[in-house]
Amino acid sequence: MEDEWVVIARFFDDFKCQIAIDQLHNSEIEAVALDKRDWNYRFGEIELYVHRDNVIAAKAIIKDL
Repeated sequence: MEDEWVVIARFFDDFKCQIAIDQLHNSEIEAVALDKRDWNYRFGEIELYVHRDNVIAAKAIIKDL
């Protein structure tokens, strides 16, 4: 993911994260989720990444989630 990808949101819920990804893909913005949760202890977050050129547009699309 290097320097080209930026975290635009963090989620605790799989469902909300998938809705955000779907909304971004429908707007032709590539998005990737990285699940950093620890399944043994049930804590952590899912990070949502987009390319740095799409950060402002992506945040505007998912702002109401």
